Amino acid sequence: MPPSVLAIAQIAFVVAVLAAAYVPLGDAMARLFTREHPRRGEGAFYRMCRIDAHGDQGWVTYAGALLAFSFVSVLSLYGLQRLQGVLPLGGDLGAVSPAVAFNTAISFVTNTNWQSYVPETTMSNLVQPVGLAVQNFLSAAVGISVAIALTRAIARVTTGSGIGNFWVDLTRATVYVLFPLAFLFAALLLTQGVVQSLSSGFAATGIDGAAQHVALAPAASQEAIKMLGTNGGGVFAANSAHPFENPTPLSNIAQIVAMLLIPVALTRTFGTMIGNRRQGLTLLAVMTILWAAMLALATWAESRTAGAAAQAAGAMSEGKEVRFGIPASVLYAVSTTGTSTGAVNSAHDSYSAAGGGVLLLNMLFGEIAPGGVGSGLYTLLVLAIVAVFVGGLLVGRTPEFLGRRIGRREVTLAASVILVMPALVLAGAAITAILPATLGALGNSGDPGSPSAAHGFSEILYAYTSAANNNGSAFGGLTVTSDWFQGSLGVAMLLGRFLPIVLVLALAGAFARQRRSEPSPGAIVTTGPLFTGLVTGTVALVSALTFFPALALGPLAEALQ
Repeated sequence: MPPSVLAIAQIAFVVAVLAAAYVPLGDAMARLFTREHPRRGEGAFYRMCRIDAHGDQGWVTYAGALLAFSFVSVLSLYGLQRLQGVLPLGGDLGAVSPAVAFNTAISFVTNTNWQSYVPETTMSNLVQPVGLAVQNFLSAAVGISVAIALTRAIARVTTGSGIGNFWVDLTRATVYVLFPLAFLFAALLLTQGVVQSLSSGFAATGIDGAAQHVALAPAASQEAIKMLGTNGGGVFAANSAHPFENPTPLSNIAQIVAMLLIPVALTRTFGTMIGNRRQGLTLLAVMTILWAAMLALATWAESRTAGAAAQAAGAMSEGKEVRFGIPASVLYAVSTTGTSTGAVNSAHDSYSAAGGGVLLLNMLFGEIAPGGVGSGLYTLLVLAIVAVFVGGLLVGRTPEFLGRRIGRREVTLAASVILVMPALVLAGAAITAILPATLGALGNSGDPGSPSAAHGFSEILYAYTSAANNNGSAFGGLTVTSDWFQGSLGVAMLLGRFLPIVLVLALAGAFARQRRSEPSPGAIVTTGPLFTGLVTGTVALVSALTFFPALALGPLAEALQ
């Protein structure tokens, strides 16, 4: 089958599956999070944990519970790694070093899954499922909870301070959304040959006659939730390029669908909960336009034959698995950088300068195409609020969003959410670029004045973009094992996750205190092509104004050489 036909067929299949699941999954989540009375087993769990399932928390209490839960999660995961050497199923692995344990604990709790270690030789088959996989569920559930809290505040008809109950939202997202879907996807991956074993591995003889150890792990169960929860951390160093994690074209497509499934369906959940499904379709249209544009640009960049190696191979094949080819690799890469997943089935560092720049830009948009589980929806809603405010200023209309007035407090909170990520990315990249030790971390890309220096800066910029956006993918040419990278990237992940969450919950609290009213005659219509274009333009404009100088020093300079 010609590559162009194969690419179209794969995209059509992914879109068809998402379209089929959009309504039933989106409406099911809407019913779940608006249900007043817990089910019998659910109620027993709340009573055992002394949770008032009917208690309506204000945004401060909701945020406090979320932060406390996440803090305990970081400590627990850190402790589990440090005790690995004395726990069962450890094999010959000892305790994880303090710096790596710190970075990894923050990484998995913040839904980033940045991995500055080799999983096969660092994490045991107890820490993988009990520590890392559990956080894959819980961190994704936290993101869903925040999106639902903001949606609930916008949908509220009467005034009040409550935006829901964090513990109830967390439980329902984990038990009724993530766990059943993860079970289904794990079963599908098992049929494709993804391994599921608690054995540490087996001895084998390579094709060169050398003895080697082949690692095994409970991969299928963790692979399913890493994709559904837009987590991305693999149980093998090669991630989803490893044949034990992603063996067939069908498993590859299944993983792409899993990444996109919940973020896309949450737009339907939003529209159903606020009683206006056209609003959800408008958000979905923005996501689709950005995703399709990035996919088209990346496919074009990787289908060219720039350089002697590419011309000899007939395409930009370096770093890509032959069992997937360029179309499936690019589709995977655009989906993973657009959903804050960070999983990879090809080496992003080996992409062309233009192709790698597209993947970087996809994250710099704020990962809203369609974004992470929960985080994509609430980030896009914040950008829509900014678009309403800017549009109102441009045409002299009332800044209102779905019956809520956009005043100074609301727009300040929305702008603050948007500014957190650029501040972390640009400050982290700037400080790192001037450190003398950074040259050694860049390898062949670290020589000042050489043509590869622009790529070295791209590697640094990509690392802090990935950390601050809680993505987790990387340009592999950058060595990030030093204490500086472990610490600074850990801080970027921590602040990049929880500062926006607190600000979004504060915005939800501000909306909850307002009485919902019918839009005034001068208000901007927040559905249809015009508003879709306004929001899409706002996303592109914010990214262009903020990151163009940095991109000019990295991928753009490299592409023009």
